[in-house]
Amino acid sequence: MEHSDNVAWLRIMRGELYMKPKIFFIAGIFLIFFSAALYADFEDRIIAVVNNNVITLSELETALRPVVGRIENIPDEGQRKEMTTQARTAVMHQMIDRILLEQEAVKLKVVVTDEEVDSALESMLKYQNIPIEKFRKTLATEGSSIDDYKDEIKRDRTKRKIIDRTVKYKVTVGEEEIGEYYAKNRDEYEGKEATRIQQILLVKPVDASDDARETLRAQAEMILKKLKDGESFELLVGTYSQGPAAGSGGDLGFVEKGMMFPEVDTVAFSLKAGEISDIIESPVGFHIIRIIDRRGAGVKPIEEVREEIIGNIENEKVKKKFEEWMKELRERSLIEIRP
Repeated sequence: MEHSDNVAWLRIMRGELYMKPKIFFIAGIFLIFFSAALYADFEDRIIAVVNNNVITLSELETALRPVVGRIENIPDEGQRKEMTTQARTAVMHQMIDRILLEQEAVKLKVVVTDEEVDSALESMLKYQNIPIEKFRKTLATEGSSIDDYKDEIKRDRTKRKIIDRTVKYKVTVGEEEIGEYYAKNRDEYEGKEATRIQQILLVKPVDASDDARETLRAQAEMILKKLKDGESFELLVGTYSQGPAAGSGGDLGFVEKGMMFPEVDTVAFSLKAGEISDIIESPVGFHIIRIIDRRGAGVKPIEEVREEIIGNIENEKVKKKFEEWMKELRERSLIEIRP
């Protein structure tokens, strides 16, 4: 009996010895992951509390990344450190305000749908004539993405709706204010000298050779001869012009002085109404222009800029009232920034 007990005991000991490496291995893995978790928790700590929401260190670092990327290009080390500190503070306060607005949106039942966001993005790209893939690549170079941009649109739309609900409806603009603003900002309504231009443009290819350039000039000379022989400017525009408004007789409308290529601008404002220019070469090609009408400089009457003035006054008032509203919101909220 004693012998069998000894054998059993030996077998148990052998089993224990056999199992120990596995136990140590599993225990080691557990300790590694536990230590990593503790380290991650230590690193990604809470750095701010905004009512019932928190901001973590990793969230701040992520928000700072595009800004820090630009600061790193500054050669002076002291200036880099100072600007990094300022950026951290500014971004932290932006994140706090963002959370406060998100919380207020919930209280006010403000909703911005995905359809609204997609429509806003589509309109922006269409207005600026930017293909979506090109925009996506541009964002990528800045360390951002379409989804990030959509988030920004959503936040902006949410903020606008909150402004409409809280302060904008309280803003009014009186007649005296309109007159005072017009008098104070009279220089802004000083019209510039302008001329209404009709244009035929032959576009030069990028990096055009001398031969290609001379061929294009010869074509421009042929068109100019036809004009001098009495052929219709509109007809020649439709036949030859590659410029803007070619489909509507080449009429560019009134163009203010200084808005065109200098070579074209100089000629345009030296001609009288009805006169046709010689051939003008600019960086984009060869122009032939005709002056349809001229308009002198002068102050725009208040009736002409009334709606613009009302919009400007409203914007100033709304901005001021919203800043006051945000200040009150911060004061009545629980905000704790941790070192």
